[in-house]
Amino acid sequence: MGRILVLVGLVIVALGLLMMAGLPIGRLPGDIAVKRDNFSFYFPITTSIILSVILTLILAFFRR
Repeated sequence: MGRILVLVGLVIVALGLLMMAGLPIGRLPGDIAVKRDNFSFYFPITTSIILSVILTLILAFFRR
């Protein structure tokens, strides 16, 4: 369990560094954004799918 927590922490740090470097994580094509007069809705579906696949591969690698 400790290894998984360290791994999740490292992934979060890596994503933070990528975002600081200018990589548009969270604003990918396929993410739904609706802006009206006094209403805004954002649903990051593409970002969620990509992060899910990456985390699944990482966790599957460490379980073996």
